[in-house]
Amino acid sequence: MQRPDIEIARDSEIRPIKEVADKLGVPDEYLFQYGPYKAKIDLDYIQGLNRRPRGKLILVTALTPTPAGEGKTTTTVGLGDGLNRIGKNAAICIREPSLGPCFGIKGGAAGGGYSQVIPMEDINLHFTGDIHAISSAHNLMSALIDNHVHWGNRLSLDVRKIDWRRVIDINDRALRQVVHSLGGPSNGIPRESGFDITVASEVMAIFCLATSLKDLERRLGNIVIGSNTENSPITVDNLSGEGAMSVLLKDALMPNLVQTLEHTPAFVHGGPFANIAHGCNSIIATDTALRLSDYVVTEAGFGADLGAEKFFNIKCRKSGLEPSAAVVVATVRALKMHGGIDLSEMEKENVNAVSRGLLNLRRHISNIKKFGIPVIVAVNRFSSDSDSEILEIENNIASLNVEVVECNHWKYGSKGILDLATKVSDLVDEGVSQFQPLYDENQSLFEKINIICREIYGAKEAIADKSIREQLREWEKQGFGSFPICMAKTQYSFSTDPNLLGAPKDHIVPVREVRLSAGAEFVVAICGQIMTLPGLPSVPAANNIRLDENGLIEGLF
Repeated sequence: MQRPDIEIARDSEIRPIKEVADKLGVPDEYLFQYGPYKAKIDLDYIQGLNRRPRGKLILVTALTPTPAGEGKTTTTVGLGDGLNRIGKNAAICIREPSLGPCFGIKGGAAGGGYSQVIPMEDINLHFTGDIHAISSAHNLMSALIDNHVHWGNRLSLDVRKIDWRRVIDINDRALRQVVHSLGGPSNGIPRESGFDITVASEVMAIFCLATSLKDLERRLGNIVIGSNTENSPITVDNLSGEGAMSVLLKDALMPNLVQTLEHTPAFVHGGPFANIAHGCNSIIATDTALRLSDYVVTEAGFGADLGAEKFFNIKCRKSGLEPSAAVVVATVRALKMHGGIDLSEMEKENVNAVSRGLLNLRRHISNIKKFGIPVIVAVNRFSSDSDSEILEIENNIASLNVEVVECNHWKYGSKGILDLATKVSDLVDEGVSQFQPLYDENQSLFEKINIICREIYGAKEAIADKSIREQLREWEKQGFGSFPICMAKTQYSFSTDPNLLGAPKDHIVPVREVRLSAGAEFVVAICGQIMTLPGLPSVPAANNIRLDENGLIEGLF
């Protein structure tokens, strides 16, 4: 049995961050160090990189996952290490972990086994404080809103139509819906509101989509926080909040540089979830890596129906990024789950279940091809997987003219992923990608929602109450009609029912709520029963995380 991730990370050689930056050609004077092994890169230096050509971008995504995840981040790390091992100049870009899953069910987001980014404990906990800065900037605006109302409400803000909630980076279901400002006139005007998790904040989305401090401030000022008594939108800049919010985010916007276990440069920056947000790391980090490396491997959260779709339709559309290839991570256990096998039976060989579950993987492959992106499948192998099950995947997917590569990077590091690294680099170098978004920005907002539902989810249609459709039309009149859509739905199914596995067809996608993210420049469509503040499981990971007698962290994964 392999040692826990935290022990592997703690016992591995870690090099001074200056050596990692030197590999990229970043001068010492442009590093803002957070101790010897973490640094941020100066934004002025980054702006000067714009004259350099971009390297080639590789997206790592996945099939519809089990609750534990299928190893997307681990594969991203392993592939970056593998590319460097075969002589390529590669870097990786991943998201910062949220404390929600770290103390919940899914664990951290620094990879695993011998394909990790380090220092793992720092990255999975407070890191350089970016997420705390985002929480502070968001909640500062919340305080300014209620303070404005308390001191006379000069803008006639309708307290019944304040959309701006508060945020916290912990899964706390008790805060989803709250009534605040109780206790008399000195505490403000009572109203109903609630909390979202920080990674679902529009500030997080803006943080990841902004291209500079000036762009960050502009976007923050454009946030619509509610409307006045005449139903006209009220924005952050109407309350003069964008300047102070930008000040809180100034240092955080510099991308973070760390390293993998094999010393591949790793940019870890921004952390939106893909089930309730747009699920990609920051444009600044990705673009910086592309200017400094020949190959950049990045990830997008959860299955390709969520993370990859938003990566293509939102991040690439907004930034001009053009991915050269996509890697879809698959596991035997996830295929068995989609083949109808209970999670408790995953370690037993069942080729028939794998075969049934391949409908899910095939749809994800087909969906990515709709964006003009060439695809390769990486089977993240577990010790319980049989050769027959792996062979079934290879034989089934062969008809799609897509290669399937078995990977053992979790166990062996870059040595276990050399075949994938070679084939991905060959695929990228062929230059066959013809990237294009799925829909045109001039289509109506509800039609964009329907296109995603039909083309990506296999649904018959999306449905919404009359009030939601009217709200979308009103936003179009206000000039927001060109915005892309950020779908919020369960990560466990193509549908909005987490129990509907495989590749369901002709289902209905109910849109429960829509939210305007005018600063991030997209519209969020909340579908089914998805929550923007998750809750903890019956036995949260937090119950097993502690300090040992020597003051070292135990139980973090």
